[in-house]
Amino acid sequence: MSLIPWRKKHEQADILPAPALSSLRSEFDQLFDRFFGEFESGFPAGTEGMGAWLPAFEVSETGDAVTVKAELPGVDPQDVDVTVSGNILTISGEKREESEKREGVTYRCERRFGRFQRSIELPTAVDADNVTAENANGVLTVRLPRSESARPRKVKVLAPK
Repeated sequence: MSLIPWRKKHEQADILPAPALSSLRSEFDQLFDRFFGEFESGFPAGTEGMGAWLPAFEVSETGDAVTVKAELPGVDPQDVDVTVSGNILTISGEKREESEKREGVTYRCERRFGRFQRSIELPTAVDADNVTAENANGVLTVRLPRSESARPRKVKVLAPK
């Protein structure tokens, strides 16, 4: 019993020759490189974004406030803008390329520079007048106190009379 049917030589003409397979594979490799390259930069390939990178965020919430931490290594705090509009927090700025004279040849540079802007929807209403922002060791910490109306309140349960 044979698992693969036997074909006559004239029936095998529909099989792609090796060079055609190699070309097809090369085209697929380029397609995947273009597609997955979008995720490395944070912007779709071939488009003009606000910059070449986006800072990573960590958002946490307590009963009193929402805290947002953004990784901004190498960004001068004077180049960062923090705005709150309604329940949207926007952090924008620019990571400037250092202008230094280098000797020798740079073989690989994976550092990213340029403008960035990132907005997130806050999980609760905040008091925009009392927001604080602090940059320490390349981590921007934004503390957004909850508005009075959004703070949890304990309700006393009364016994029936």
